[in-house]
Amino acid sequence: MNAEKKGRLNVSEEKKKLVENLLSLIENNPLVGMVNMQNLPAKQLTRMRSKLRGKVNLLMTKKRFIRMALKNSKKKGVSELETYLKGMPALLFTDQNPFTLFKLLKKNKSTAPIKPGQEAPQDIVIPAGPTSFAPGPIIGDLGSLHIKAGVENGKVAIKQDSVAAKEGDVVSEKLAGILTRLGIEPMEIGLDLVAVYENGEILTKDVLDVDEEAYINNIKTAASESFNLAMFAGYANKDTIELLLSKAHNEAKAVSEEANIMTSDNVGELLSKAEAQASALKSRVPEAAEKKEEPKQENKEAEEKKQEEPKEEEKEEKKTEETKEEQEKEPEKEEGKDDAETKENKEETKGEEKKEEKE
Repeated sequence: MNAEKKGRLNVSEEKKKLVENLLSLIENNPLVGMVNMQNLPAKQLTRMRSKLRGKVNLLMTKKRFIRMALKNSKKKGVSELETYLKGMPALLFTDQNPFTLFKLLKKNKSTAPIKPGQEAPQDIVIPAGPTSFAPGPIIGDLGSLHIKAGVENGKVAIKQDSVAAKEGDVVSEKLAGILTRLGIEPMEIGLDLVAVYENGEILTKDVLDVDEEAYINNIKTAASESFNLAMFAGYANKDTIELLLSKAHNEAKAVSEEANIMTSDNVGELLSKAEAQASALKSRVPEAAEKKEEPKQENKEAEEKKQEEPKEEEKEEKKTEETKEEQEKEPEKEEGKDDAETKENKEETKGEEKKEEKE
């Protein structure tokens, strides 16, 4: 314990300056990145440094000094980068956009076969499909690694996708040999940006690794769907106003044509429609007239019969009336005769009386 304290008290000026330099870089750069340089060949590192010169400041040191600088920084939340100290860490300082920086580093990475004893950088998957191997002991080697294989068309074929090693697993010599023979290179040689600090937030590798093509397609899809929604809801803005006005105009025109409301826009169409209807009606009129001729003749005969029937009835009524009149006149004639006879009798009686008196 005393030796540890003594060692801390006797820190060299060089180490103090190193921590102070790290602290200054953390305070004065908007973006601080944590990089894992494990398994990075010196040649590759030199090439990456030359490409990043003027854009990025890369500083390698021991984990202990990086922790000291992060803890002593006044930036809120930057000390959380300590969680991502992995492999052979280095700090990266820049004012570049974190996504642009990640894309640049990823673009300059290259693949390489994994060596025995190295950790799998991610899940190593052996895909299903044919191989170039002839049938033999290779089938047993694959089976010992829990990889299902068989013979198809005289060659060894992998039956289904198989996870040969999970992220962080140490790769055995047998597995490394199989992967090399299959042409699978799981290792990425380059600067592995694990996480970055910007504006109080930690952005991890998963967040930074954006598929730009898929991202752009998602934006296009969102724009298209929002535009369709605005059109459906009748929401007017600079993008939809022209189409909404055109849609309203067409709908109003359709309503006016359906209701035969004449406007300056549809007068020609309505007149053409009326003319067509008149022509169609005119062409149908002679046919209707021919069809109605026969019923008219039948109607005329029926009407004539109806007219004749009342005439006959009238004649019968007249005859009946004349008969009644004659019957009424006959008693009158008889009464007249009786009166004449009575008068004659009276006159004869008066004449006889006069004669008697004279006598």
